[in-house]
Amino acid sequence: MPEADGSAALWPSERDGRIAVSTINKRFTDYRTALGLTGGLDFDSLRRSYVTHLIEGGWDPLFVQQQAGHQHASTTSIYTCVSSDFRTRTLRQALDATMQAPLPDKTAQ
Repeated sequence: MPEADGSAALWPSERDGRIAVSTINKRFTDYRTALGLTGGLDFDSLRRSYVTHLIEGGWDPLFVQQQAGHQHASTTSIYTCVSSDFRTRTLRQALDATMQAPLPDKTAQ
């Protein structure tokens, strides 16, 4: 739904305008406090978690970059906090694929 200023609102309020980031952060903080969660958990944690789960779930990195709205993949990598298990599995797969690749036939020369 278009805004009066011509921009599209991601989450329009009940009055059809943009919800301010400060409003979202305040609500998130209220819920976090009510649930007794640590103050280190912020709204941006959800974004990092979403990006990380997509990467660990095997989604295409370009898709993840576009979902995060990043122009550069290097920015998306900052938001990605993959587990050590994921890093180990990924490295193992790369090493296994390398070891399975045929070696060049030196006798054919």
